[in-house]
Amino acid sequence: MADEILNVEHLGKSFGTHEVLKDIHFSVERGEVISIIGSSGSGKSTLLRCINMLEEPSSGTIYFEGKPISYAPKDRSAFRARVGMVFQSFNLFNNMTVLKNCMVGVEVVKHGSKAEAEQLAKKYLRQVGMYAYQNARPSQLSGGQKQRVAIARALCMKPDVILFDEPTSALDPEMVGEVLAVIKELAEAGMTMVIVTHEMLFARDISTRVVFMDKGVIVEEGPPEQLFNNPKHQRTAEFLSRYRQGE
Repeated sequence: MADEILNVEHLGKSFGTHEVLKDIHFSVERGEVISIIGSSGSGKSTLLRCINMLEEPSSGTIYFEGKPISYAPKDRSAFRARVGMVFQSFNLFNNMTVLKNCMVGVEVVKHGSKAEAEQLAKKYLRQVGMYAYQNARPSQLSGGQKQRVAIARALCMKPDVILFDEPTSALDPEMVGEVLAVIKELAEAGMTMVIVTHEMLFARDISTRVVFMDKGVIVEEGPPEQLFNNPKHQRTAEFLSRYRQGE
């Protein structure tokens, strides 16, 4: 039996009269790495933001470990402690050191001790290659370094799932590889991840499943080798044609 950790049923999201998500069905099993691809404006990031309670759906239900999630403010922190998110714009606290950025969630959200928070922060900063920068401020770091710190911060919460919202889109091209390498290591270690990305080669190589979205709906999903090499839908083939020509 599949070990589903997240399940999205009949999800819809509208902003005024603009329907961004339309009857989305989507599930995530433990240990899966799912890449969500599609053109800008297809609803990818909005889907992620609904899953992480940054947007409240207009319709439908999201289940976590078989139970519907509650959008009540008191329930959000507990949920986000288990479902982490890494943003394209890093969202680090500029007035805190790298070390403190990684400690604050453990102390404030999970009510861990300062010693526990510091131990976790140093462990994961070391894992992402940022231990030497623990006393630096975000303003002293490159974009790639900031994103690696953001990943370490998410890991400090010991989440069951990490959501990545276009984690390389704000980076200079030469910095993309260092962030993708960290995410690849997490995948190889068995971390459950959902990644919105424009990096097609990365999605093909790292994913257990790829989801293609267009105009607010999931057009097609499947193993990367099937979706990239033999898409079932014409719209998927059109989207991937530029990638395949470049290959």
